[in-house]
Amino acid sequence: MERQQKSYPEVKFLSYKDRKRILVTGGAGFVGSHLVDQLMLQGHEVTVADNFFTGRKRNIEHWIGHENFELLNHDIVNPLFIEVNEIYHLASPASPPHYMYNPIKTLKTNAVGTINMLGLAKRVRAKILLASTSEVYGDPEIHPQTEEYWGHVNPIGPRACYDEGKRVAETMCYAYQQQEKVDIRVARIFNTFGPRMHMNDGRVVSNFILQALQNQPLTVYGNGTQTRSFQYVSDLVDGLMDLMNSNYTRPVNLGNPEEHTIMKFAKIIRKLVGNNAEIVNKPAMQDDPRRRKPDISRARKFIGWQPKVPMMVGINRTISYFRNELSRSHHSERNIWTPDQPHEE
Repeated sequence: MERQQKSYPEVKFLSYKDRKRILVTGGAGFVGSHLVDQLMLQGHEVTVADNFFTGRKRNIEHWIGHENFELLNHDIVNPLFIEVNEIYHLASPASPPHYMYNPIKTLKTNAVGTINMLGLAKRVRAKILLASTSEVYGDPEIHPQTEEYWGHVNPIGPRACYDEGKRVAETMCYAYQQQEKVDIRVARIFNTFGPRMHMNDGRVVSNFILQALQNQPLTVYGNGTQTRSFQYVSDLVDGLMDLMNSNYTRPVNLGNPEEHTIMKFAKIIRKLVGNNAEIVNKPAMQDDPRRRKPDISRARKFIGWQPKVPMMVGINRTISYFRNELSRSHHSERNIWTPDQPHEE
């Protein structure tokens, strides 16, 4: 039987001079898949390396088979030998339930995995961007957090495998830059949300949306006065690409400086979903940061970036994605979030 021809989103044509070979580790994950969409739409050749611990093949299934796209089922704790011009190193579980599930694995991914990627960048003379995190600041004593702040992290707490894993990953980047002249970029990513978020990743946004859509009580840990700053995923992807394409090599905060309490956020989501579910308080999580807000002056000044998507627009898009996800009852019912059109380079 003749196979149906698969159709792909329209990609820009780049000549061999402008077309880059780009590796995205963790490219089947939430943020990675959105980054892959933009790099593909811009016409680059993209290789995704993912071990599918939290990534999902269907986040990138719309590119499988495209001549510019390659998918490797690979765990970066093992070395990878390929030819690339740029590496976006996003591989690591990023939500507390996932990174606490196997703390040693989380540490190895961030330490050994980052060494492997820096080694690859050194050998093939590729530029490498490390997706670090606002967790390097721990439970901050200064507010908002600037990149100069060294952080306040409990090195033996339940979150340490991730916080310290990312801190050592940054240390290694600067060691490779100094000693081996590797071209590095470091992005410290603050809370991000959007379509393709893992349904049960235990993060604030996905928890609240899922609970509200299923008419369950919204659970707030602690008294709800702790704050977070949420950015929409397309803004983050723009920031990552702007940073990679800049000449700036110091760490850069990528986040939305608009701060909300967790309680206010629960009420916003409840209202947008349109139900009156009660809000229930549960005991606070250990080492949970009380306040989180990025100072993004460095991103504005050196890479010309700031978030553009209003929070309400982002939340509505995310609710509609989760609603479709919950309504699926057969494997053949796809909930593919089609990529936005290319963001200009």
